[in-house]
Amino acid sequence: MTKRLESKYKVNRRLGVNLWGRGKSPIAKKDYPPGQHGQRRRKPSDFGMQLMAKQKLKAYYGNIGEKQFRHYYEEAVRRRGDTSETLIELLERRLDAAVYRMKFAITPFAARQFVSHNHLLVNGKRVNIPSYQLRDGDTIEVREKSKQLAVLLDATQSAERDVPEYLEVDHRAMKGRFLRAPKPGDVPYPVQMDPHVVVEFYSR
Repeated sequence: MTKRLESKYKVNRRLGVNLWGRGKSPIAKKDYPPGQHGQRRRKPSDFGMQLMAKQKLKAYYGNIGEKQFRHYYEEAVRRRGDTSETLIELLERRLDAAVYRMKFAITPFAARQFVSHNHLLVNGKRVNIPSYQLRDGDTIEVREKSKQLAVLLDATQSAERDVPEYLEVDHRAMKGRFLRAPKPGDVPYPVQMDPHVVVEFYSR
């Protein structure tokens, strides 16, 4: 297990939110940052608020690396339309994000691992790249030999989350479809996300 996976819930305490809406989050017991000076609260600066908005969004999608996250921002800038909406669209088109949304995995971290371990087919072809960008209408299916995995069955039966409307899924067939790109308001974040503030951070 990587250090990033071991420490993922520390992000909740550092940012002061239950980022994935899970009951086991330590924020439920200690709603202050970790460390010796964690209980000292200071009002963040404008830069601090922008940085926190970026950290929340990066962490939510499984702690995406800075280089890759900046690439999403630059791609969003290149495209027509609202940059903050396009940024969310690019993040939600990630294969591991769709796997998480479809409840084929219990967390974004588990979704990334599920994809990279060759458990999925996209339009009938094996894909093991978590950042793979889905297109409208793409089908996602669990490979036949993986359909009885305990982690998969536990995830599909979890009552923690609902599948959003921009996806459709059949948990009996272990198959789903990416219908369309969502608007930020369509995405079921457990906490408030501020993609426009993230755009301000990078456009300083």
